[in-house]
Amino acid sequence: MEQIYTIPVNEAFEASRDDASCGCPFCTLYNKLEQDELELILGASMMEPDVRIQTNKEGFCRTHYDMMFVRKNRLGMALTLESHLNELKNEIKEGGFLSAPTQKPVKRIEALERSCYVCRRIDFNFAHMIETAVLLWESDPDFRQKLSAQPYFCLPHYRRFLSCASERLPKKELKDLASAVSPIVENYLDKLSGDVSWFCKKFDYRYDAEPWYDSKDAVERAIRFLRSDLHRPPEKKK
Repeated sequence: MEQIYTIPVNEAFEASRDDASCGCPFCTLYNKLEQDELELILGASMMEPDVRIQTNKEGFCRTHYDMMFVRKNRLGMALTLESHLNELKNEIKEGGFLSAPTQKPVKRIEALERSCYVCRRIDFNFAHMIETAVLLWESDPDFRQKLSAQPYFCLPHYRRFLSCASERLPKKELKDLASAVSPIVENYLDKLSGDVSWFCKKFDYRYDAEPWYDSKDAVERAIRFLRSDLHRPPEKKK
């Protein structure tokens, strides 16, 4: 277990334990990794030759192009695009579509559609963070208490957490972890389902005088639970 991952994992679980509005701790970890990568790619890493080689090769997905675009570093993004486009121009022109087409440009474009420099780097570190959470649960009694105090885990990260645990833990430990995590998800699902149902009822005139209870943001919370709360911008410092 690498120390570089234990600190952020513990911090994310502590934050969600202390403030339920932080939501799924794995979503918090993913968003922190994403913001760090975007800062690097438009900052210190932008002109490093080995990074430029990789960004020329992989490019970025639409989500991360959009997130870079709004970060107010147009020059940094333009320099990255200039290098990327020049390399692509040469690769796609070889046996291009206008003369005698070959499969080379087609395969290059297909590969580009499936790749993203930022996604790859996030996925690598995020997988290690999930693994670290499994190993911390196995070895650290304090972490078990933090886990049991979580407000919820979104479904995609709940699945990844249990999948990783099934690969790393013996059967008894896996059963114990599942017994600790599953009630958190099931209880939140019950509460969320009730909130969404009440939200729907509030559009019926017969319930007009009834309070909203916790249902006003039920639709937003349901989406975050079902599909994760990713690509969240950093909070503005006051």
